[in-house]
Amino acid sequence: MDQTAAIRDRLTVPVLAFGGILMAVMQTVVVPLLPDLPRLTGASAGTVSWMVTATLLSGAVLTPVLGRAGDMYGKRRVLMSALALMTAGSVLCALSSGIGVLIAARTLSGAAAAVVPLSISILRDELPPERRGSAVALMSSTVGIGAALGLPLAAVIVQYADWHTMFWVTSALGATGVTLVRWAVRESPVREPGRFDVPGALGLAAGLVCLLLGVSQGGQWGWGSARVAGLFAGAAVVLALWWWQQLRAEQPLVDLRLVARPRVGLSHVAALLAGFAFYANTLVTAQLVQAPEATGYGLGLSIVATGLCLLPSGVVMLLLSPVSARISAARGPRVTLALGAAVIAAGYAVRIADSHDLWMIIAGATVVATGTTLAYSALPTLILRAVPAGQTASANGVNVLMRTIGQAGSSAAVAAVLVHHTSLVGGAPVPTLHGYLLAFAMAGAVALVATAVALCIPVDSAQDVTDGPEPAADRTRGARDQTMEGA
Repeated sequence: MDQTAAIRDRLTVPVLAFGGILMAVMQTVVVPLLPDLPRLTGASAGTVSWMVTATLLSGAVLTPVLGRAGDMYGKRRVLMSALALMTAGSVLCALSSGIGVLIAARTLSGAAAAVVPLSISILRDELPPERRGSAVALMSSTVGIGAALGLPLAAVIVQYADWHTMFWVTSALGATGVTLVRWAVRESPVREPGRFDVPGALGLAAGLVCLLLGVSQGGQWGWGSARVAGLFAGAAVVLALWWWQQLRAEQPLVDLRLVARPRVGLSHVAALLAGFAFYANTLVTAQLVQAPEATGYGLGLSIVATGLCLLPSGVVMLLLSPVSARISAARGPRVTLALGAAVIAAGYAVRIADSHDLWMIIAGATVVATGTTLAYSALPTLILRAVPAGQTASANGVNVLMRTIGQAGSSAAVAAVLVHHTSLVGGAPVPTLHGYLLAFAMAGAVALVATAVALCIPVDSAQDVTDGPEPAADRTRGARDQTMEGA
């Protein structure tokens, strides 16, 4: 193998991890801007909130679609396209102050949600088994690492520079990511050729938009309003028809027969519950430490200080990813998933015990991040061991989609709890400490349910691990490496 090829091989995992971190950063950088955007754009607060909602919706829709496209047309090619769309969205945000353009740009950026499942699929195809576990664990942890880095980075830029500068920075990072992937990542030889299921993609998109729009806007529009009820009813009808269509399609977008396997289906359920439990930590911690000191529990921290409080969680996720891989190798990923969900529940117990002292708040949040690292690292390994090699990107895309739905549900549930537990401080309604503790208890209970679901996942066997053309992929990789060594 020549020196350039060897360098590229060594950089494959770091480059893919950089893309995952960048994806998470892009999802969080807009948060510090939200309070000021109505003034900066001349739009209402409700309209501005669509900069977050649009990213959520497009990411949820595009993740399984791009995952399936990667399995069919090439994972590296689709990965570069997702990063390019994200970068284009950043450039548009940097060039415009119009709210319509900004929302459209954030919709483009939502395509980056497919980066992690596509990268995990590439790792399965390109890495030998002894390196695969730790690489997949690191890739899964990039979601938390990027979120922990994105908030303070954006807060510092917003505080000390023009807000468009933040998007120029992310544009440069995105362009760097596309270039690095093009140079360092090889195209996977594993494909599942066929005709793309356009009706399935459109049906899933329509159903998910109705479902997630209802969940994300229910608090603002009213959970009993005709709009929200209509969205939920539409989601139920459309997704039922989509399910029927997928079972009859020759080459479906999502192989529902595969999803029906307990090892796959229960992994998706665990992903939804883990996403719910994890997201409450970020939502509640940020609000709690920024609450005014007059509340009796708030610390009155700035957005920059708040971001720094979350940094230890990102560091822990980075350091623990190889540990989670070792646990999965020794005990199996279902044990790692169950342990991670139990640790998340323990973290919320710490949050309930003491949410006054800053060091205890950081400690509790870090314990939750520890459990999240274990759980998120185990989920893709469970999927990789349960599906054929030709469907890894689409299957992991569905798993990420379930985490996204869980996070959207968590956001709505936490908001509903806090809205119903407020008190007036300086004439303004502020959530009470009791409301925050209820949110912690709710998330901890969901984490315990996730633990039970994880323990119900059947133990994998050696015969099931490669249920597909994995040996052929390994032979292809081995033959290619031998050819390069001979050259």
